[in-house]
Amino acid sequence: QVQLVESGGGLVQNGGSLRLSCAASGIIFRLNSMGWYRQAPGKQRESVAGITRGGSTDYADSVKGRFAISRDNATSTLYLQMNSLKPEDTAVYYCAVLRGPIASMLVSNWGQGTQVTVSS
Repeated sequence: QVQLVESGGGLVQNGGSLRLSCAASGIIFRLNSMGWYRQAPGKQRESVAGITRGGSTDYADSVKGRFAISRDNATSTLYLQMNSLKPEDTAVYYCAVLRGPIASMLVSNWGQGTQVTVSS
């Protein structure tokens, strides 16, 4: 079965950086578009960044210029480099296998999530 395992979350100060990883198995990773979503307490899940199998990327306006999504097809790993983190970036971050554009929320599989907390 499909497994998506996120790692790399944690507590960081305002302005700091983190890199999230998502190890995928059970899918032909290189043939799938992948994405990152996040959900803050009391809020709906929202899109963060997506990457197609061809390497094209798309970002939510709130993270453009600060976050970078990338993929390593050789190791079936998805990454999210997060720089200049703000307290409002605090959320659980989820890796996903996309079935449409990142903003469409059309997802076939979710990871279990990793917590990112940015202190002010």
